[in-house]
Amino acid sequence: MASAAEQLAANLNLGVLSKATELKKRIWFTLAALIVYRIGTYVPVPGVDATVMADILRQHGSGILGMFDMFTGGALGRMTVFALNIMPYISASIIVQLLSSAVPTLEALKKEGESGRKKLNQYTRYLTVVIAIFQAWGLAIGLESMRGTLGQSAVFETGMFFRVSCVVTLVGGTLFLMWLGEQITARGVGNGISLIIFAGIVANLPSAAIATLELGRTGALSTLFIIAFLLIALAVIAFVVFMERAQRRIPVQYPKRQVGNRMFGGENTHLPLKLNTAGVIPPIFASSLLLLPATFAGFAGNQQTDSWVTTIASALAHGRPAYMALYVALIIFFAFFYTAVVFNPTETADQLKKNGGFIPGIRPGQATADYLDRVLTRLTGVGAIYLCIVCLLPEILISQYGVPFYFGGTSLLIIVSVTMDTVAQIQSHLFAHQYEGLIRKSRLGGRGAPRVR
Repeated sequence: MASAAEQLAANLNLGVLSKATELKKRIWFTLAALIVYRIGTYVPVPGVDATVMADILRQHGSGILGMFDMFTGGALGRMTVFALNIMPYISASIIVQLLSSAVPTLEALKKEGESGRKKLNQYTRYLTVVIAIFQAWGLAIGLESMRGTLGQSAVFETGMFFRVSCVVTLVGGTLFLMWLGEQITARGVGNGISLIIFAGIVANLPSAAIATLELGRTGALSTLFIIAFLLIALAVIAFVVFMERAQRRIPVQYPKRQVGNRMFGGENTHLPLKLNTAGVIPPIFASSLLLLPATFAGFAGNQQTDSWVTTIASALAHGRPAYMALYVALIIFFAFFYTAVVFNPTETADQLKKNGGFIPGIRPGQATADYLDRVLTRLTGVGAIYLCIVCLLPEILISQYGVPFYFGGTSLLIIVSVTMDTVAQIQSHLFAHQYEGLIRKSRLGGRGAPRVR
């Protein structure tokens, strides 16, 4: 017999969505907030020549600037108030998460529950301001030294006034996006920070698709190649969805215990371990490190003193064997490193032992921690291989088959994971709405039903 959740899932349709007033308000709020974000990506920073900035980005598009411009939805290339996007907040969150596993004070806060989480969030906001100020100041100084192909400066008037105004504008834009993301999380649907990054990446897809179809119309690409490319893209998306939903369910049992005349416990549950525990962090870190040489080489120009930088950058260009090998090695390293940070087998085993739970066939305590560590190591190995396949496929298509636009595995992972999370939250709101309707009907039925004596 189907469970209550399965029955509700079978009855979900557009009619149920039309009656869920609260969910519709949340969806409209989310869409309005994302529209505000997209409008902000076209508000320029005062004192910057947008034409020269676009020219500079075309020169250095293969470096780290190109990757961050993709995440910001073109805001960095247009040098707008949201040029830093939400990246300082992401960096601060990762740093606080890493420190909470290494610093005893922060680790104690993480274990305090809701109050500790609020304090950690506050520390994350403070660190976001610090990181944003440093990044904005570095970007302002870098803009003053940037030149276009004809030697024109990217800044109309250099000096302290421009630097201060640029820092205030960019930091204010980042803090506004941080607030907007928190508002989406609280009053909208989905994780606000993730949706902002999602919107920035998706904003570039229509122009890339139109450019590809235009190449097909002019005959530069064959129709068969475009159809095959679309089929491969759909297959990769289905593969990513399958792997992101994959998990190992470790059975956990709780013994029965008698309190007075009542019997408690005796539950059978499971501990879900995701195949890809690290998420999109390994590809992001690996891409950032590998793109640094190309970025330095682009700004160094043709100076003889920096020829070694140019040599390294050419060896680590997209599609080169050294780039592929280092990309794979860094993804595997960061997958194991970040998984070890976010999941502690010893702490999980202690929690199970404290609550009376145990894994069938495994003794509580250290034996359980060792078992969880072995399982997690194997899962992380498979997850790292999966990340390498997804991230290397675009590189091979670009270098070997000349795919006309770059859409990395990191972007695909972000789009798929954010979409799955948002859809899951919409379904949970629909479930809650249907449960409320069932409770109301049961109450009305109870009042009007005749009493049996």
